[in-house]
Amino acid sequence: MSNFIIRKVAVLGAGVMGAQIAAHCASADVPVVLFDLSAKEGKPNAIVDRALAGLKKLDPAPLAAKDRLAFIDAANYGSDLEQLRDCDLIIEAIAEKMEWKLDLYAKVAPHIRPNAIFASNTSGLSINALAEGMPAALRGRFCGIHFFNPPRYMPLVELIATRDTEPAMLDALETWVTSRLGKGIVRAKDTPNFVANRVGVFSILAVMHHTARLGLGFDEVDALTGPRIGRPKSATYRTADVVGLDTLAHVVGTMQATLADDPWHAHFASPEWLQALIAKGALGQKTRAGIFRKEGKQIMVLDLARQDYRPSGAEIAVEVDEILKLRDAKEKFARLAACAHPQAQFLWSIFRDVFHYCAVHLGDIADNARDLDLAMRWGFGWAQGPFETWQAAGWREVAEMVRADIEHGRAMASAPLPAWVFRRDGVHEAAGSYSAADDALKARSALPVYERQLYPEQVMGEAPRSRGETLWENDGVRLWLRPDQDARIGILSFKSKMHAIGDEVLDGLLEAVARAERDLDGVVLWHEAPFAVGANLQQVAAACQAGQFDLLEKTVAKFQQASMAIKHAQVPVVAAVQGMALGGGCEFAMHAAHRVMALESYVGLVEVGVGLIPAGGGSKEFALQAHRLAQRAAGGDVFPYIQTAFQTVAMATVAKSAVEAVQYGFAKPSDDVLFNAHELLYVAIRRARAMAEAGWRPPLVERKVVVAGRNGIATCEMMLANMREGGFISAHDYRVSKAAATALCGGEVDTNARVSEAWILDVERAQFVELLKNEQTQQRIVHMLETGKPLRN
Repeated sequence: MSNFIIRKVAVLGAGVMGAQIAAHCASADVPVVLFDLSAKEGKPNAIVDRALAGLKKLDPAPLAAKDRLAFIDAANYGSDLEQLRDCDLIIEAIAEKMEWKLDLYAKVAPHIRPNAIFASNTSGLSINALAEGMPAALRGRFCGIHFFNPPRYMPLVELIATRDTEPAMLDALETWVTSRLGKGIVRAKDTPNFVANRVGVFSILAVMHHTARLGLGFDEVDALTGPRIGRPKSATYRTADVVGLDTLAHVVGTMQATLADDPWHAHFASPEWLQALIAKGALGQKTRAGIFRKEGKQIMVLDLARQDYRPSGAEIAVEVDEILKLRDAKEKFARLAACAHPQAQFLWSIFRDVFHYCAVHLGDIADNARDLDLAMRWGFGWAQGPFETWQAAGWREVAEMVRADIEHGRAMASAPLPAWVFRRDGVHEAAGSYSAADDALKARSALPVYERQLYPEQVMGEAPRSRGETLWENDGVRLWLRPDQDARIGILSFKSKMHAIGDEVLDGLLEAVARAERDLDGVVLWHEAPFAVGANLQQVAAACQAGQFDLLEKTVAKFQQASMAIKHAQVPVVAAVQGMALGGGCEFAMHAAHRVMALESYVGLVEVGVGLIPAGGGSKEFALQAHRLAQRAAGGDVFPYIQTAFQTVAMATVAKSAVEAVQYGFAKPSDDVLFNAHELLYVAIRRARAMAEAGWRPPLVERKVVVAGRNGIATCEMMLANMREGGFISAHDYRVSKAAATALCGGEVDTNARVSEAWILDVERAQFVELLKNEQTQQRIVHMLETGKPLRN
C-alpha cells in the first residue's frame, strides 16, 4: 500500500450525507461520480441532478467554492455501474437499512476493481454483517467510514474494520482521509452506533430523562447544556431539531433493537412527546417546526404542560450561574452535586450518568479513553471529552460521588463502576491513554502521517508538545525555532488577544524580520487560529478619543512599513493561515512571499464595516494586481480589474474558504491549500526551506504602476450614487466607499497615469486618516468594540 493513490471516488447514494461527502472530495480536487437510482420519469440522472443543485443552496456551504461542483459527475445504478471500474474508493451512503445495502452491494460488486477500497458510511449497522453480503474477494478491502454531518465541517471520521479488513489498506485509508480530507480519525469497534453516536445519543437520552424528572423546560435545558458547559450553541434540543427528530428516533431505535443487554436499555426509547411530534410531521429544522419553531422573529418552544408552544427565553438561575463561573473544576462539580436547585441537580445528573456509561462501556466500544474523548470533541463539538471532564473534576472524588449515587438508586442504571476506575487516578497520562480492554496505556498512532502534525489536538494529561527555542520576543510577538524541524527557519507568532495587530505587534514584527534577514534562511508567520482579526481597535478608539491623529497616521505608516517588510524581506516570509484573516491580517497574508492556508480560512478586507478602508497595503496590492492583469490583457485597460477589487472591498467580502480566497485575489493559485489545519506549520516550514534553497529573492518595489485615476474613481462613484438613491447604502457608506475607490484607483491623477507603490501607500494612508477623523466612523468603531457587530449610520 506504499503507492496508495486515490484518483477518483464514487459515492453511492445522493442523499444528504452522500451528496455532501461527494462535495467535500471534489473540494479536495478529487473527481467524484455520484450515484443514485434511475429516475422513474425524465432524465435518468434526475435524482442526482437535484442533489447537486441542492448543494449550491446549502448554508453552511458544503463546497469550498461553487465551481468545484463541476468535478462531480451524475450517474445511476441502472446504466452507469461500469464507471465504478475507474474509481479507487467507493463510499456507500444510502439509507440505514441492512437489506437495502446488501441488495446494492450485490449489484455493484461485479463492477469494483480488485484493488479498489469499498467502504460504508453507515452510522451504526454492523460492518461485519454488511461484509457477509459481499463476495469473499472484496471483503479484505471493505470497511466502515462514518462521516459526521456536515462532512466538510465536522472533523470526525470513524473507521471500522471487519474481521477480514486488510490492516495495510486501513492504514493507507486513514492516512489519506487524515491528510487529503482533513479529518480526525477514530478507529471504532464494530458495535452498534460505534463510539461518538453511542455516547452522544446516550447523553441526549440522559438529558431527556432528567428534563422530565426535574420538570425543566426545553429552552431552560438548552441554556444549561450549551457553551456554559463546553457544548455547542445549539445545545441539546436545538441540536435534535437540526439533526431531525426522525433521525434521532431512528438512532435511538437502533440502540433499543441491538443493545438488549445494555444496563441502560430501559432508557433506550423515544419519549411520547417526541413520537407525537414525529407523527404529525414536526421533524425539526427541515420542516420548520419541532421542539422549537419560529413565528415571525420570535422563537417559540414546545411546552409540554400547555401542550402548545410559548416564547422561548428561559435563563440559568443566578445561584447555578455562579457555580458555572467557577474556574476550579473540582469545586464546580462538588458544588453542583451539593446544590438543591433543580438546574444544578440536572447538570450533576447528566454528567454523572455519562461518566458512568462511558466507564462501564469503554472496553466494549473504544480502543482507549483518548479515542472516546476525541470522538466526542470532533463528532459532537464538545470542548472536552467525558473522561477529560471527569479527570479535571478530580478522578477519585467524582468516582466516589458516582458510586454513592449508584448505591442509593439515584443513577439511571444500577451497574457498578468497573474496578479499574478505583485503581487509577485518571485515564490520560504522558505515556498514553487507558485501554479498558487491554488494561494498559495506549500511545497515539505511529502512522507517518501524524508526524506532519507538530501540534495535534491533545487531551488533558497528555505530554505537552515542544514550545521550541525562543530567539527573541517582545510584548507582541515571539520569534522562535523548532530545531527538530529546521534550525534556520524562524517561526513568528503573535501574542496578542485574537492576534489583533497593535503597536507592540508592529514593532515586534519589524524587529523579527530584521533579525531573520540577519540570522535565518526564512520565516513562517504562524500561530493557532485565528490568523489575525485586524488592527487593535481598542488602541485606535483611544487615540481617536484623545484627538491623536498625528500619532494614528504614524501608526498607519508603521503598519504599511510592516507589510512591506514582509513582502520585501531578504528571506522568504511564508504566511500559515488558519481561521480568520481579516483586515490587517488579510493584508499581512497578501504581502507574504507564499501562503500555506487551511481550507477553513476566512479571509477578507473588512475595514468598511467600521467606516475605514484597507490601509496596511491592501489597497495597494489590489492596484498592483489590476496593473499586472491589465498588462497581460489585449486592451491594457486597468479599470475592469479595479472594478472587481472595488466591489470586494466596498462590500467587505469575506472568502469562506482558502479556495475562495484565491478567487477573490487575497491569495494566489500557486499557494498551498491544506485540508488538515494541524499540518500547516510542518508544510510551511518546508515551503520556506524550499524557497530558500531555490534562491528566492524578494520582488522589486514597483516604480511605474498604471492606475485608473480620476475616471476610475468617477465610475465607482456612479455605482455608489445609484446604490445611495436606491436606499441600499447610507451617506457615510458612500463616503467610505469613495475613499476605497480613491485608494484603489491611485488617487486624483490622470487615468492610466504611472505612479509608484509608495504613492499608492500615501493615498490609502491619507484616506484612512481622514475617515478616522469622521465622527460617524468613530461611532462605528465604538459600536463594533461594544457589540461585535457593524453599525449602519
